[in-house]
Amino acid sequence: MKLRACSNALATTALTLGLAAAASPAGAADPPPFLDRLHTVSAVASTVPENGDVNPYGTFTIQESVGDLHRGNVLISNFNNSANLQGTGTTLVQVTPGGSRTTFATIDPNNLPGPCPGGVGLTTALTVLPGGWVVVGSLPTADGTSDTAQAGCLLVLDRHGVVRETIAGDGINGPWDMTAVSTGKRSELFVTNVLNGTVAGGGAEVDRGTVLRITLCTEDDQPPQRVATTEIGSGFPERTDPAALVVGPTGVGLGHDGTLFVADAVLSRITAIPHAVARTDSAGIGRVVTEGGGLNAPLGLAIAPRGDILTVNGGDGNIVETTPEGRQVASKQINNEGTPPGAGALFGLALDLDRDAVYFVNDADNALDVLH
Repeated sequence: MKLRACSNALATTALTLGLAAAASPAGAADPPPFLDRLHTVSAVASTVPENGDVNPYGTFTIQESVGDLHRGNVLISNFNNSANLQGTGTTLVQVTPGGSRTTFATIDPNNLPGPCPGGVGLTTALTVLPGGWVVVGSLPTADGTSDTAQAGCLLVLDRHGVVRETIAGDGINGPWDMTAVSTGKRSELFVTNVLNGTVAGGGAEVDRGTVLRITLCTEDDQPPQRVATTEIGSGFPERTDPAALVVGPTGVGLGHDGTLFVADAVLSRITAIPHAVARTDSAGIGRVVTEGGGLNAPLGLAIAPRGDILTVNGGDGNIVETTPEGRQVASKQINNEGTPPGAGALFGLALDLDRDAVYFVNDADNALDVLH
């Protein structure tokens, strides 16, 4: 009976999901791009915790204060350990807008409440569900190389940073990025996976990346339980990479009409999976929204207030704004470190609480920055 009540709580309209966007009056000119109002990049804080973890990936702005999570702060996951080995980072840090950093969690891979094949290496897949349940992806390695990468899992932490549950198997294979929507007791996670045949491919492109919708039900003060897994996207290109460990479908964001936008890093494009909240089958890669142009291995993805798609490039230091119809309307350089400038520095991004600035991790400096 509890499962049925949770299942029936799903709302499929954009309005009920809180995704409705303000429409322009008939005949009105399109509003200027969101990025046009942002002009300055400022450093917020180092993301390096006490144990020395580096390579910040996941970035999430906390919406409500509960437990040790504080509204308006930014939660960040680290992918590398202090020796800079990829897929071995175990920490989540919390940064205030004023630049103070605290460690929210240090996860012991040898003391997990359930299976997580390969251990812990925290990825860009990061969200906070109602009640302060933190969900973060793990794509672990034994030695920082793709040869030892394993399937990993999703880790569920409570509001105090304690791992209470693992979600593994049933299609979860290298969870790389994630977004979520919740209504009532039900949450939908949209998770990209990048290890389906990738390691065996030995660096060759393998078109087997997936997007899963994982349905969770929360009852009382118990950790959310998985009640369903649906593959809604498939056939995305992916490959191993010595610098980035793996390249494949990364950032995801839910549009105002329930379309899920996916950043395809291998082919430098954005695709769209329609009816992502309710569909019962795979749309393949979906519709190609835009490709090439200012996109250069897009990684992190977020949805701007009026529905435009924001992506940051892994191949340079730019953030790009694209309309849902596919017009690339703005691009700004937000990192110029390294050779070529900005390459490999950007990954996760998130709007601030007021939705008028963009937080992003700077992997070149192991820091959180803000475009405002």
